[in-house]
Amino acid sequence: MGPTQKPNVCHRLSRRALGFFSRDAGVVQRTNLGILRALVCQESTKFKNVWTTHSKSPIAYERGRIYFDNYRCCVSSVASEPRKLYEMPKCSKSEKIEDALLWECPVGEMLPNPSDYKSSLIALTAHNWLLRISATTGKVLEKIYLASYCKFRYLSWDTPQEVIVVKSAQNKSSALARQAGIQQPVLLYLAVFHVLPFSLIGILEISKKVFGNVTDATLSHGILIVMYSSGLVRLYNFQAITEQFMQQKLDLGCACRWGGTTGTVGEAPFGIPCNIKITDTPPLLFEVSSLENAFQIGGHPWHYIITPNKKKQKGVFHICALKDNSLAKNGIQEMECCSLESDWIYFHPDASGRIIHVGPNQVKVLKLIEVGNNSAQHQISEDFVILANREKNKNENLPTVTASGRVVKRNFNLLDDDPEQEVLF
Repeated sequence: MGPTQKPNVCHRLSRRALGFFSRDAGVVQRTNLGILRALVCQESTKFKNVWTTHSKSPIAYERGRIYFDNYRCCVSSVASEPRKLYEMPKCSKSEKIEDALLWECPVGEMLPNPSDYKSSLIALTAHNWLLRISATTGKVLEKIYLASYCKFRYLSWDTPQEVIVVKSAQNKSSALARQAGIQQPVLLYLAVFHVLPFSLIGILEISKKVFGNVTDATLSHGILIVMYSSGLVRLYNFQAITEQFMQQKLDLGCACRWGGTTGTVGEAPFGIPCNIKITDTPPLLFEVSSLENAFQIGGHPWHYIITPNKKKQKGVFHICALKDNSLAKNGIQEMECCSLESDWIYFHPDASGRIIHVGPNQVKVLKLIEVGNNSAQHQISEDFVILANREKNKNENLPTVTASGRVVKRNFNLLDDDPEQEVLF
């Protein structure tokens, strides 16, 4: 008998594709992850450089699209070689895009305009305009003026592809105010919108008078997350806050009278007033203490990841059940590494419940499973690991001088982020 051949991953891909339409989305996602793992780990897989470019500004990537020059230029990376999709006209510094999210059309919903069925880039400009831009042409489809009373800077999903959060920069007290002991009462603002069609939920202020010495806040999956310098993280129900503290319901494009001024909501110069002002501490859902406020929720059933709130615990991650704060079996994850950057961990964004632990020379994919047949207790198990090549002595035995005395240069196959492998010149 001849040598046993390993099945080709492309052959497996074609076989599995036949069953995709009869499976639910979660199974398809897990299958895709398995195929990716096989491709990366397969010894015969070869990687080659097909395209190189440089940029003075940060480069962003979203689902097959690469963005340059503060999202002004878009390149598709889906084809065998990247190609430019569009390049928007040059603009002033005040008009540049500071942050953006890619929105994709929902399946099975009736939308008001034909252009709504194509992907859009939701972008935030430096002068507080929220734009919806065609992801294929770069044309501006919609624009909303946010406000003049604060500087909005960050975009994130509250509910992916459904609700966005526009977060302002933090208000800083002037030097004179600090000397006089005068504190800026409002730390920041959160503007919350349903997307496509755009509709305003409200703008919420985060006040130190209500939350105390808060250092940051954000919104995720309907939960208001408030953070403190001590490492404390507190969670509140955003919908309950909206119902209790909304001063006035506002609709984009409608006339509004606010504080003695009349204007159109979402148009300059009126913008959108802050219509959710918390006057009393809302009911607390959950609180936990974590180093540097590092806190994540995910998995099935719900678990959270923290680092114990001590500096010596940096790089140690605890995975606990949300319902009773119990540590999962094998729930303490730590990775030995000597690198310029520490390891990091997160719940995989595909909603599969998997946990990704990334270090300088390996990527661990972990999963939550029941302990025996006990659905009330869970443990962390290793699904698979991808190892980087750090064979320090791989080339040590290669000859450096030929028989005739000619010096042969040695090639080294090393990753460049390990301080133990630094080369001095």
